[in-house]
Amino acid sequence: MQIFLPPEVEALLQRQLKSGKYHNAVDVIVAGIKLLEQQEEEIYQGRLEELQMEARIGLEASQEGNVVISGYRDLSSLFGDDDD
Repeated sequence: MQIFLPPEVEALLQRQLKSGKYHNAVDVIVAGIKLLEQQEEEIYQGRLEELQMEARIGLEASQEGNVVISGYRDLSSLFGDDDD
C-alpha cells in the first residue's frame, strides 16, 4: 500500500520518528490509528452512559407517576386533538 501524506502530516511523522519513540513510519501510523480508535470508544462509552442515566431518570420518574414528555411543543399533536 502506498500513502501520500500532506506536508504537515509528513512533518509530524518525521518529528515522531526523530523523537526515537517509534522505529518506523508504520509504527507511528499504527499508534495514531489506535489513539483514534480509543477516542471513538470513549465518545461512544460517554454517550452510552448519558443515555443509560437518562433512561434511569425516566424510569424512576414514571414509577413515581411523574412522566415528562420532552421535545413536543404542542401535546395535541402527540395525542391527537378531538376538538377538530
